[in-house]
Amino acid sequence: MIETERLQLKEINENHVEDIFKIRSNEVINQFVQRNSPKNNYDALQFILTIKERTKDNQSFYWGISFKNQSNLIGTICLYNFSEDRKIAEVGYELLPDYHRQSIMSEALKAVLDFAFNDLHLHEILAMTHKLNENSKGLLLKSDFILEEGREDEGFPDNLVFSLKK
Repeated sequence: MIETERLQLKEINENHVEDIFKIRSNEVINQFVQRNSPKNNYDALQFILTIKERTKDNQSFYWGISFKNQSNLIGTICLYNFSEDRKIAEVGYELLPDYHRQSIMSEALKAVLDFAFNDLHLHEILAMTHKLNENSKGLLLKSDFILEEGREDEGFPDNLVFSLKK
């Protein structure tokens, strides 16, 4: 678990099925993300089990975001898609719209970047975001990510690629 001033970033488990369903099926979030949204709690549970499998061997790191005094998740953040030499990874995140514009994701992202660079000793973090996702672009620029002009997110022509080097 990672703690910040206001937040807890915690391992997701079977108790979070309803929260994960709510987050991953949210229409506002999904307008910028190409994925299969869960249709029900069973789909959300399958997703959680997949994540648990991937995090078991550090293939990825995946946290649910909650306020310190609450158990429900309001978003997620993860490090995944590690390069073969484990020096580069991609960061992904999502936050329920009710919590946008409160610097919650900035706080969570800062904590995950600290973990990535200081504990995992990564050299570079990549972030892909839809070209129309102004909130996400603003977050990345505010967090010192640089837009990689001309670099493409393979298979996702509408995405921009940002990177942050240690």
